[in-house]
Amino acid sequence: MTNTASRAWSALTAHHQKLGKKHLRDLFADDPGRAASLSLSFEDILYDFSKQRLTPETFDLLFKLAETSSLAAGIQRMFNGERINVSEGRSVLHVALRHSSAPFPSAQMDVMPDVLSTRKRMAEFAEHLRAGQGQGHHGAAIRDVVNIGIGGSDLGPKMVNQALRAIAHPALGVHYVSNLDGAQMAPLLQTLDPRSTLFIVVSKTFTTQETMLNATTARNWLTANLGDEVNLEHHFATVSSKPERAAAFGISPERVFPIWDWVGGRYSLWSAVGLSLMIAIGPHAFDELLRGAERMDEHFRTAPLARNLPVVMGLIGIWNTNFLGAASNAVLPYNESLKYLPSFLQQLEMESNGKSVGVTGGPVGSETCPIVWGELGNNGQHAFFQLLHQGGRLIPCDFIASARSDYPLPGHQEALLSNCFAQSSALAFGKSEDEVRESLEKELVPAQQIAELLPHRVFAGNQPSSTLLLKSLTPATLGALVALYEHKVFVQGAIWGINSFDQWGVELGKAVASRILPAFADPSLAAAFDSSTQALLAYCRKQS
Repeated sequence: MTNTASRAWSALTAHHQKLGKKHLRDLFADDPGRAASLSLSFEDILYDFSKQRLTPETFDLLFKLAETSSLAAGIQRMFNGERINVSEGRSVLHVALRHSSAPFPSAQMDVMPDVLSTRKRMAEFAEHLRAGQGQGHHGAAIRDVVNIGIGGSDLGPKMVNQALRAIAHPALGVHYVSNLDGAQMAPLLQTLDPRSTLFIVVSKTFTTQETMLNATTARNWLTANLGDEVNLEHHFATVSSKPERAAAFGISPERVFPIWDWVGGRYSLWSAVGLSLMIAIGPHAFDELLRGAERMDEHFRTAPLARNLPVVMGLIGIWNTNFLGAASNAVLPYNESLKYLPSFLQQLEMESNGKSVGVTGGPVGSETCPIVWGELGNNGQHAFFQLLHQGGRLIPCDFIASARSDYPLPGHQEALLSNCFAQSSALAFGKSEDEVRESLEKELVPAQQIAELLPHRVFAGNQPSSTLLLKSLTPATLGALVALYEHKVFVQGAIWGINSFDQWGVELGKAVASRILPAFADPSLAAAFDSSTQALLAYCRKQS
């Protein structure tokens, strides 16, 4: 449970009342060195949080809240391999997936032999395909790889694959299928040659409905096009903890890559779940991705709270959510290659911390995870930024950009970054009535028209934001960035007193869907459902 009755929480509440709605214009005017003092760096990442609505005193109080919540001890418990996923009785060791040496987390519980041997098998398999030695039907070289998964088995690898496409293999197509809707799978299959296509089925249980239906469709497509003589073992691999189910499906044991119960789906791209990604970018780049994340892990584990990027980022989110009252947070990448990052972070944050029950089973007692949403920043400027500027809602923003472009074209990167910096500045400082009037008078606009235009041209500003500026979008920097957000989620979960590593809300929807599906074929089963569901089923049956 969130300790809302603690002295630290009360002190923050009092501080918020004292700070009131003090404008960012005033905070910057009062402190000329604000930008320098309210920013941190980690290797090639600059984190500027000076446009957040807080002061150094705010941080002093937030750090006391973190100490009250035993955050440091919680971090150590995770790295020690303790079973902090209490509702499932599991350790949380995604950090082991990017660890580079053994033993870890301890000699008594060393998971590294399994991790390193699996990583070696992945690299050998990926190199085999990248060298054109992977054989499909009648010896045809594999030219396309389709990752079939959903949630963490899709979003992470797909996001990083898109982000690092500038260094992807030029002759291997890597695709991602997650949706039950045939509108995703069918058009993709039309572009593929069944003789040279490999499907990677990613499902820990090998029972995930969406994944298994798409995998069965892929198998049927191969058989329909290549005949009964097709050797399915040449066209499938899997990432699963159930090799016997994979074997029953027709997948060779040599092509089954393990995943362990201490790896949560949304934290799994570093594992064999990232096999499609390794095939795309190569084992060396994949290793650089791991090393970047590992260095962020070590920073998170050892850095003092005041210099610890994930801690500072997490505490800023606590301040915005629980004291400023922000209900959402916008993620705005100014980098086309990061277009899937908002979707990835939606799952990472909302599936982890979108809970109202604490680890002890009681109510949390405070607001928890905000709604995470976003889009490519430059596109968003011409869509929803109007609401950010004049909609009257408090919506903190994460601006994310690279100083260097991964696809340099003359003049493009400077124009892109100027828009990024302009938007964060405009959201922070706005434009006052006096500034608008002065501007219109300079344009010689008549006084009557000025009076009419003023209300429409004023921008309140005072919208908080942070900017994450990368030197360039490399595997190592991206690995550190993703690990930064992972640990931010941990920090906030610790403060709110919730288990960030289960997802029972996801399981409920799956269970209900499995009960509804048979009712499409057997109308008598519909009687077990509410009247709305019955009517929807009846309508669909009439259309079939």
